[in-house]
Amino acid sequence: MPHETLKIPQATAKRLPLYYRFLKNLHSSGKQRVSSAELSEAVKVDSATIRRDFSYFGALGKKGYGYNVNYLLSFFSKTLDQDELTKVALIGVGNLGTAFLHYNFLKNNNTKIELAFDVSADKVGTKIGDVEICHMDELEERLADQGISVAILTVPAQVAQPITDRLVHSDIQGILNFTPARLNVPASIRVHHIDLAVELQSLVYFLKHYPMEEATEPDGHAEPFID
Repeated sequence: MPHETLKIPQATAKRLPLYYRFLKNLHSSGKQRVSSAELSEAVKVDSATIRRDFSYFGALGKKGYGYNVNYLLSFFSKTLDQDELTKVALIGVGNLGTAFLHYNFLKNNNTKIELAFDVSADKVGTKIGDVEICHMDELEERLADQGISVAILTVPAQVAQPITDRLVHSDIQGILNFTPARLNVPASIRVHHIDLAVELQSLVYFLKHYPMEEATEPDGHAEPFID
């Protein structure tokens, strides 16, 4: 990602893949031009927020004309490093991990689960999709061999921190944590925590206590509990 984009607000950075996905759909349908109002309706982010997000990158559109779809798609493709494959390791091949392997981010051209790790004798040495399942004993060696810098953690909570410590020593730069454990890592490593139980409880709470129009963030869409 270009250095200048690193200074944009984190909320804006989280929305960029959302914009990119919709722009790909527009491009596939043959649409050449899109307004911020059309983008707003599609991605459920208010148009003022979209214009503010885009303003961090300079003049991406023209007043009264809107945005050129091909130009935006090319711009965000480069911004999100879509032409560079990021290899990902999946740690823990239970029900959730297996679902990830079947999905394997097929709609994201720049992200692919390259290896999976588990301790079950029934799983080690097999493949799900085209992803090899390796034993945890091979973790450090295989990560180094493949040059993997991102890991998805779908293991029992009680082993999450010890495995994370091993990932830290394997030069992993980012962890997507689906366990309830709050991981301790050096400041140089980024962790996004996604607790599905917390997300569900939050959804139920908002349904019970807030009118529908108040159940979203000020920018017009609900933000997941990711930090």
